[in-house]
Amino acid sequence: MPIIRALRPRDPADPHRAATPLELLTDLCFVVAVALAASELHHHISDHHELQGLVGFMMAFFAIFLTWLNFTWFASAYDNDDVIYRLLTILQILGSLVLAAGIPGLFEGNLLLGVVGYVIMRIALVAQWLRAAYHDPERRQTCLRYAAGILIVQICWIAWLPITAAAPFLTLPLFVLLGIMELAVPLFAERTGGTTWHPHHIAERYGLFFIIVLGETVLSTTLAIQGALKDDQLWTSSVLIVVGSGILIVFSAWWLYFSRSAGDVLSTVDRAHQAAAFLWGWGHYFILGAAAAVGAGLAARVDYWSGSEHHGSALVTGLAVTVPVAVLLIMLWVLHLRHHDGSPRTWAPFLGAVVLILASTATPVPELITGLVLAALVAVEIRVARLV
Repeated sequence: MPIIRALRPRDPADPHRAATPLELLTDLCFVVAVALAASELHHHISDHHELQGLVGFMMAFFAIFLTWLNFTWFASAYDNDDVIYRLLTILQILGSLVLAAGIPGLFEGNLLLGVVGYVIMRIALVAQWLRAAYHDPERRQTCLRYAAGILIVQICWIAWLPITAAAPFLTLPLFVLLGIMELAVPLFAERTGGTTWHPHHIAERYGLFFIIVLGETVLSTTLAIQGALKDDQLWTSSVLIVVGSGILIVFSAWWLYFSRSAGDVLSTVDRAHQAAAFLWGWGHYFILGAAAAVGAGLAARVDYWSGSEHHGSALVTGLAVTVPVAVLLIMLWVLHLRHHDGSPRTWAPFLGAVVLILASTATPVPELITGLVLAALVAVEIRVARLV
């Protein structure tokens, strides 16, 4: 393996492009942060701090998702797998672990460690863009815009710390502003020329991360059950219902996500007008975030049914399951399925499923109804997909 290799753009039509072992390792390290964010959301729901938990989760997951997303799209365009590239990627991984360590503090307003981890990851990516600028003259301006834009926003994140320490009420408004600035960087950079990302590679990377996030959902529920048993709480039919419902929800979500090819959707994007690709990529914040939040909701339902000392109300814990699943279904149709088939035969079942799932919040077993509705939707989707 060469220590230094020219960081030239990859062929976007390579028929054999697949995720690399380093990308898979990166995903596994990122999911540590996802698991901690979901765990904090679960505990905040059970401690009746639902709003604080939701805001903390959305902030934490934005930081996780955006850094993963930027790494993924850069790698699709420029991964040359030399020693320098691997070392800079490992630096990003270390930053993700620092961010993960800072997530519990982020939920309580202690932002320092989370910001440090985030900035480490972003600075590593700046170095990658500068390398790309040197080796890719055709897109040098684009690469330099990426590097400059990311660097400027990181300075703003660092400035965010003392400002929010002096005026905590500015934490969320400034977070939203800086988040918008982060999202604006690719729009600004790619105006001078698009990067050469690979549509099927991108689709595979998102699919793999979705699978890992669903695994975190299973882990969250399992840990909640384990905690109930440690507290000598009895297995009840209600807890068993949560377990069975969780299996239905996870496997149905997996089936629906992969029912049609996302790579085919991205292959149709006009590279001169990449707004559709940006929307697809950024919109997965809601799909992946909702999938992670379902795990927190199921864990909160275990607390509720097991009679844990700390548990949320029936309504709140029910909403913690039904709302994320509804968001996942809506965004899955908006970003993916409607590009394959925008007719009522596709959107009507999804709309009906969303309505039934949200309505189930008022029932004694919203998790069970949600799982059964998703399973029914899978059956419908299997049949409809054959007609396209």
